[in-house]
Amino acid sequence: MHYDPDAADHGLPRNPFKSLVVPRPIGWISSLSRAGVVNLAPYSFFNAVAEEPPMVMFAAGDRRDSNGALKDSRRNAEETGEFVVNIATSELREKMSATSASLPPEVDEMAAASLTPAPSVVVKPPRVKESPVNLECRWWKTIELPTTPPARSNAIVIGRVVRIHIAEEILTDGMVDMAKFHPIARLGYWQYTVVDNDFWMRPPP
Repeated sequence: MHYDPDAADHGLPRNPFKSLVVPRPIGWISSLSRAGVVNLAPYSFFNAVAEEPPMVMFAAGDRRDSNGALKDSRRNAEETGEFVVNIATSELREKMSATSASLPPEVDEMAAASLTPAPSVVVKPPRVKESPVNLECRWWKTIELPTTPPARSNAIVIGRVVRIHIAEEILTDGMVDMAKFHPIARLGYWQYTVVDNDFWMRPPP
């Protein structure tokens, strides 16, 4: 089969697009408002985009609130210039899901999910202490994307990683051990997967 995504007439029970580009890592973004309120939200359109220097992105393609304001993660990153990426694991999946709820901007979503804030080293937003990997980031640029319908905000928020935290318990011989890490990733619909196995394949010389 094939279909025109702009026509939105795929003839299937659910839009399959997000089930095709998989698995997608989840960027669990913590940020601070100007008033100092902690926001924590998961983004499945997230990835590393460069290594030297390390850069990451998350796509804030979500609906504006009733006042026309942007969602918290994007607004906080732009207004304060900082955010933290926390990596969710299988053990944290329920708490990660809980932070996807739409709550008022004055609510501390890390506290609402019974997660522990840990101080960052370079930036002001706290890290999720329970997460074994945290990337402290400085906001670099927001790139606006086309949007359908116009009532939605659609943008890529890019940050430069300025400090990396790795829990010692997920390391084996100085390397990140996926059998200990167990990060989760988004598939399509409401499906997720856990990275609990891997294989090595070296490129040709």
